[in-house]
Amino acid sequence: MTDTGLTPGAMRALDGAGRFAWAAGASTAEPLHLLWALSVDETRASELLGQFGISAEAIGIGFSCVPTIDDSLEPPPVPIPLSPLLADVVREARELAVQLGSDDGAGTEHLLSALAVVDATVAEFFSHFGLDVLGLQDRLKQQAGIPVEPIVPEFDIHWTEPTESDLTDTLRTLDAAANRAREGLRVVEDFVRFSLDDSHLSRLLKELRHELTERLSDLDRLGLVAARDTLGDVGTRIKTPREQTRLLPSDVVVANCRRVEEALRTLEEFSKLLLGHSAAGSSGEESTNSPRSRPRLADPRLPAHLEQLRYRLYTIEKALTTTLAARERLAGCDLYLLVTESLCHNGSGPAIRQALEAGVRILQLREKELTDRRLLDSARRVRVWTREADALFIMNDRPDLAVLAEADGVHVGQDELSVREARRIVGPHRLVGVSTHSIEQARQAVLDGADYLGVGPCFATSTKSFDQLAGLDFVRQVAAEITLPWFAIGGISPTNIAAVQSAGASRVAVSSAICSSPTPGRAAVEMSDLLRQPITE
Repeated sequence: MTDTGLTPGAMRALDGAGRFAWAAGASTAEPLHLLWALSVDETRASELLGQFGISAEAIGIGFSCVPTIDDSLEPPPVPIPLSPLLADVVREARELAVQLGSDDGAGTEHLLSALAVVDATVAEFFSHFGLDVLGLQDRLKQQAGIPVEPIVPEFDIHWTEPTESDLTDTLRTLDAAANRAREGLRVVEDFVRFSLDDSHLSRLLKELRHELTERLSDLDRLGLVAARDTLGDVGTRIKTPREQTRLLPSDVVVANCRRVEEALRTLEEFSKLLLGHSAAGSSGEESTNSPRSRPRLADPRLPAHLEQLRYRLYTIEKALTTTLAARERLAGCDLYLLVTESLCHNGSGPAIRQALEAGVRILQLREKELTDRRLLDSARRVRVWTREADALFIMNDRPDLAVLAEADGVHVGQDELSVREARRIVGPHRLVGVSTHSIEQARQAVLDGADYLGVGPCFATSTKSFDQLAGLDFVRQVAAEITLPWFAIGGISPTNIAAVQSAGASRVAVSSAICSSPTPGRAAVEMSDLLRQPITE
């Protein structure tokens, strides 16, 4: 990879993380893959790790997963994208490099420090070897020529010790934020559970809520309820017109996601005050204003854990709002036509126009053999026809040509660009669809921000070969979990569409069933009628 904000060594480490991810069969490079890459390359990071006895083998043992460590490890055939968490590591490394005045950009040592800051699991692993975030950053400061010892002032500074009133106010703040976070999560979860019936997002929200409850138990034992003063809370008497208005269910969802995110940030920041008290209490110096009953956190990593919960909610909020918007935008799009010239009985032009006249409302141009220029010319003609018919036009595989042809979106497969990469090209307002062949891929596509899924292949098809058919069992899995719009795909015809519907599909994507017919319009009408027929067991 290339990045002006990273040194060549850091870029090499991220490429190595991609190779480890590929070897492990992962779809994205994670912080653990980067840690392995940093441990095997000869860099400043590997020197630091070696000083504390942290080797690739120790990492494998610590995480119960031994990587393939081989100098001949081949790069993946396509770039492996960074996971959101690893992307946060890179951003943190860049910021740290700027703070330390590094002119060359973030190096491997900055990536190593950022791993400990961003990933709580990695930080805990480092702690077993006596390596902590502050120690890492002190070493980096020393390398940068920055003194780590504080400058002794020429005058006395008299710090005011926190009083019991100060601590009570902190606990009141934490109590209010904890209540907002719990309440807001429950509101969002109830909507997803009872209005969307989305098992996938409901499970993620429930897991997040339960983990938040577990994390907050460290605060609850410090006396949050005892410090609560609802009657004396001036905020309970302050109202704004906007907070009393909710026009749509999506307004409720967005408002409560933001409420929880803000509450988590408050919890993160104010819990750090209790970390400071813990440090003061453990120094062995008891002042008259520092009773032994002073609140102390049992888990010093609580602020970092709360930060990670907030990041996870950002991802869920994105998936949820994308689902709501996509359901509205794709309403009425139940028959999806994929057009390839070679499959069309009388050519793609007549097939497309007849299908649009028959009521097809979403169409994808899938041409693998055309030159870019001919494909763009064809796409622009299709754009005119679909716009006249008020139908959506999707380009297959080519986000660049989707933009040039003014298409409504792009569809990518598991071997093409990722959703994130396609989104960077087509922008936030065009649709990005993705093919999925397993429930794990479908779940990940939802979190990646896909607007719709292709689910299959259901049956053998002449347009594309697969080593293994996902089949109708996969359709049933997606139907049971995911409410983001999705289309069953692969060999679907009038003779088997009923079985696909019985498996839970309400939308299908077809190619040969319409294109290969001498009367594409009639074939489209037949498929639409079959889709609208009630399902019979």
